[in-house]
Amino acid sequence: MLTDVRELLGRSLFHRVAGPDGPATRARIHGTPGPRWFGPDRPIRTVHGDASMFIGGIAALLLQSLHPQAMAAVAAHSGYRGDPWGRLQRTSTFLAVTTYGTADDAQRAVDHVRAIHERIRGRTAEGLEYHAGDPHLLGWVHAAETHCFLRAHRRYGAHPLDTAGYDAYVADTARVAEALGVLDPPRDLRELSERLAAYRPELRAGADARAAARFLLVRPPLPLAARPFYGGLAANAVALLPPWARSMLWLPRLPVVDALAVRPAGHALTRTIRWAMNPPPQRRDGD
Repeated sequence: MLTDVRELLGRSLFHRVAGPDGPATRARIHGTPGPRWFGPDRPIRTVHGDASMFIGGIAALLLQSLHPQAMAAVAAHSGYRGDPWGRLQRTSTFLAVTTYGTADDAQRAVDHVRAIHERIRGRTAEGLEYHAGDPHLLGWVHAAETHCFLRAHRRYGAHPLDTAGYDAYVADTARVAEALGVLDPPRDLRELSERLAAYRPELRAGADARAAARFLLVRPPLPLAARPFYGGLAANAVALLPPWARSMLWLPRLPVVDALAVRPAGHALTRTIRWAMNPPPQRRDGD
């Protein structure tokens, strides 16, 4: 019975994240021979393969929304409301391909994304021009994403890294960021912190950012039965945000509640995801 529950939950989570073509895509990514951008011992593989990414991903979307031009591009062109799961599946596939796939496959994925970015242009409600291929906007998206993935892994990862390991993780993500068009991405924790601080004067929570936060936190496109599970992940994503980001989005900061309830729930949820999605290898006859 417990095995059946584990398999059902694991398949459901994988289908949500990877989509209907997930098994075939996973087989191609991991089974195709050839050189990779990142070897098996690289920190990017440790971080991106951990269940903490479920929390880090939500936090990254909330933090990224605070740049008005980046958020305007997402609101107008990404289809996150009409097809949120499709967008999640495309993003997770891109991360998987660039982290674990062959170098040729990773480059093709980057070239595809760059071609899409090149076509996305427009103006914010305030009249500011945006271009999704702008290295400056790409730099913000990259820094916010890297910060949130790293913080989530440091707090909820099965095997947190030391400072040198997280420095190396930032350096690994810089390889992908440069391929996407980011100029001089941060390569260690200090540079990442400095880069986030440099973007602070440009950030604010406009109407699009608040609408995205409501969509992610209050009205997620999930059946009622799944909402408590997702709500726990979302609460931990909010707790990961810098205090200034929570203030911009009008998200309460309750340190006692975070420490006594939210964070323990985050650990329990990521352990459950890990348990469901990484079943032990089957025993062979004679073992």
